[in-house]
Amino acid sequence: MTPVQSRACFTALLLLLCGSSAVADDLMITWPGDWEVQTLPPAQNAAGEVISGLRQRAVKNDANGDPLMVMELTQSALTPGHEVNLPGVLLEMRKAVQKNFVERGFMSVCNHIHDSTLGGMPAVETTCTITQNGGHVMTQTLVAAAREGKAYSLLYAGSADGYKAQEAAVNGIRASLHLEP
Repeated sequence: MTPVQSRACFTALLLLLCGSSAVADDLMITWPGDWEVQTLPPAQNAAGEVISGLRQRAVKNDANGDPLMVMELTQSALTPGHEVNLPGVLLEMRKAVQKNFVERGFMSVCNHIHDSTLGGMPAVETTCTITQNGGHVMTQTLVAAAREGKAYSLLYAGSADGYKAQEAAVNGIRASLHLEP
């Protein structure tokens, strides 16, 4: 992958992650010290209304300052009593991600949505391989979980090499995640 393709790929990724929902103060996540962490403003829905919640993004850069891995953890409020169809939510997230990649000249293939965990809660997960002109340029994982009153998502993506190189760090971050009731 050329440097231009790499930058275009990560620009597309950052644009996709900007459309995510919301991390609140009751989320406990331990980011490694060499990751750049930022709390982002709440997302808005299609009508421009602010979605209740916060979100946090962390980026692991290489020695040149180029992103190896981007992670975004979100939390949003649910209407009391609302039951979440997690596989359905994750399917819609996956469709949106795939559509956005196609619009930017990339193709993606995702594995089947399967059971997982997020912060000790039951979750669903899928991982997508993103290609351009037949070459693997990026890997992205989407995870969704919910409990009474709150929905969570964790999205992380990296270049083909960066994703593999940061896998242990990502697993450590996921293991450190505590979602408070």
